[in-house]
Amino acid sequence: MNKTKAVFSGAIVLYFIIGFEILIMISPFAAFFYAAFNPVLLSLVQHSATRWLTAFFLPHMVLPPGMFLKAVRVSGSILFVAGSAIFIMCAVQVYYNKFFKKGVALKGLYSYIRHPQYLGLGMTGLGLSILWPRFLVITLWTIMLALYYILARDEERRMTGQFGTEYRVYMDKTGMFFPKTIERLFISLPLPRLSGTGAILGIVLLGTITLGGAFALRAYTVSHLPIWTKGQVTALAILPDDLEKLDHRMADVLEMQEIKSRLQSNQGPFLVYFMPKDYVMQGMIADTGGEWKLYKQHHTIAMITDWIFHPFRHLEGGCSIMGHDMGQGMDVPEEGVVRRMIFLRIETEGGKTGPSEMFGINSRRVPLFMTDVDIHNLIMKDVKDLPVETGWGSVPTPTF
Repeated sequence: MNKTKAVFSGAIVLYFIIGFEILIMISPFAAFFYAAFNPVLLSLVQHSATRWLTAFFLPHMVLPPGMFLKAVRVSGSILFVAGSAIFIMCAVQVYYNKFFKKGVALKGLYSYIRHPQYLGLGMTGLGLSILWPRFLVITLWTIMLALYYILARDEERRMTGQFGTEYRVYMDKTGMFFPKTIERLFISLPLPRLSGTGAILGIVLLGTITLGGAFALRAYTVSHLPIWTKGQVTALAILPDDLEKLDHRMADVLEMQEIKSRLQSNQGPFLVYFMPKDYVMQGMIADTGGEWKLYKQHHTIAMITDWIFHPFRHLEGGCSIMGHDMGQGMDVPEEGVVRRMIFLRIETEGGKTGPSEMFGINSRRVPLFMTDVDIHNLIMKDVKDLPVETGWGSVPTPTF
C-alpha cells in the first residue's frame, strides 16, 4: 500500500506542478519547464480529441466582464489562500502530535472533519484552477479529488484496524470532508465506497459536473466578452471600459492606410486585441518585443503574490497595466490616449466570424502586425509586422 500511496502522492504533486505553470512561466526557469512540459501541450494540441485540454475556460488576459465572472475571479484567490492556510495549520498539528507523541490529532478542525488536510488541498487546487484556468488543470484537479477520496478511505480502514472502537466512535461524530451536519444536510446519498461500481459512478459524476461546469463557464465568458465587430474584423477590449473607445474609433482606425493595406493583403477573419501599450501579458498574444516576455522581467514573486492577494485591484485594471513599476500603461494626458492593437488572422471552421468561432478551441490564431494609435487624434505612433508565434513560441496560451 505504501507504493500505491507514493503513486497517488506523485500524481498530486504533478497536478500542482502543472497548476503552478502560472508561476513558473513568469520565472527565469520558464525555459527549463517548457522544455519538458511544452511537448506534452503540443501533443495534446495535435489531436482534436485532446486539444480542449490546453484551452482556457475563464478570462485570464481580459479583465472579467460582469459581476458574476468578477466574483469567480475573487473566489479563486479566496479558495487558494484559505485552502493553503487550512492545509498548513493541520499539517503543523499532525506533525506536532507525532513529534511530541500526543497520539492521533483529534482537536481543532479534526474535531469536526476527519480529513481537513485533503479539504484544504482540494480548496487550494480549485482556487488554482480558477487563477490558471486551463482545462488540463481542472481535469487533473478532478482526478486529484478522486485520489484524495481513495486515500482517505484507505487511511480510515487502517485507523479502524489500529484503534478499533475508539476510531469508529470518532467517525460517527465527524464528517469525512465537511462537518457532519453539513454532510447530512447536503449529501442525501451515501458516498461511494473505495471500490466497485459506486466508486466508478461517483468519479464519472464528479468529472461530468466539473468539466461540464468548466465548459459552461467558457461559453458564458465568450458570450460576455467586450467585443466590437464590423465585417470580418472583431476587436476585443482588454479593459472593458475601452469598449466605448472601440465603438467610437475602431471603424476609423481600420481606414488608416497602413492598417487597411495590411488587412487587404491578408485573408480574414481578423481578431484585434485592443489594450494599453504597456499591457504586461501581451506576449501571450504575439511576440511584440522581449520586454513583454514575462520570464525576462524577473518580477516573479511580486507578480504572483499581487495576482493572488490583490484580486480587487486587478478587477480595477491592475493586472492589465502591471508593468515594470506597476504604473506603466496609464494614459498620460499630454501624450493622448494611446492604445496598442495586435492584429491576428483567425482560421476558423468554414471561415465563420461569430464569437464562438473566433474564440473557438479549434480555431488557429496567426499574429500579423501591431500598431500603436493615439485614439482621440487618430495618429499612428508605430506599426510593426509580427512573427507567427507568440512571445512564448509554440506554447498554447490563453485566448481571452
